[in-house]
Amino acid sequence: MFIRGTPLNAFLFSLSLEFKVSSNAGLVKPEGQRNYGQSLAHGLIFHYIESMNESALILVDIQNDFCPGGALAVPGGDSIIPSLNALLEKPERSGFFKVVATADWHPEGHVSFASSHEGKEPFETVELEGLEQHLWPDHCIAGSVGASMHPGLAADTVDVFIRKGRRKDLDSYSAFFENDGLTRTGLNGYLNDFGIRRVYLAGLALDWCVYFTARDARRLGFETVILEDLSLPVDQPAGFAAEKVAEMKERGVLFLNSAALPEFP
Repeated sequence: MFIRGTPLNAFLFSLSLEFKVSSNAGLVKPEGQRNYGQSLAHGLIFHYIESMNESALILVDIQNDFCPGGALAVPGGDSIIPSLNALLEKPERSGFFKVVATADWHPEGHVSFASSHEGKEPFETVELEGLEQHLWPDHCIAGSVGASMHPGLAADTVDVFIRKGRRKDLDSYSAFFENDGLTRTGLNGYLNDFGIRRVYLAGLALDWCVYFTARDARRLGFETVILEDLSLPVDQPAGFAAEKVAEMKERGVLFLNSAALPEFP
């Protein structure tokens, strides 16, 4: 079995999470057991490294059109890229066994484009075949510069790219399903094939594609963690993002600052 990570840092990280050891706290050695702390360390190391071997990082829609200057820009969307690259370019990609990147990949005249609906404007909604469809500016048209991953992202560290929203008549927010909730992207099967049990999410936008990906990840049984400092919302109208965050927490999604991830020297 291929093991990622280093024992010392895995041990320290596990202690900080599971025992919340403070600077003036210590481990009490039972009478007659000289190597109690070492044995505990070995157990925690094995548990943590096994856990990371079952973890994947999903980078959601870090594309030109969702970054400043793009057709559907998230405010400050490109500001998360340096910190993401710092994670990806560390040894063993900070311990993530698999790294996945998603991308909207729409045909021209896509159902989500306001320009495809006469008399409609971006950010309005319509109902199509029983599904509520939010309308957006034309964005992430397949093969366009806007659909490309942001050039600043360390995309060469990604194992697989998932292109979604490729059907003209069906939109897609989640990395796992198209918006009908039935048509699969293939990501669930890919993660299951590699024994992934926990997914970490980062990207754009927190209250849309990250939210739907997290919701489906929980529905499929994955432990789900959002790297909150590396996921930015649109938040229109104001307060919308807070509602989605509250809903995700109710569904069992965890939120973590990337600074709390372990260091792998």
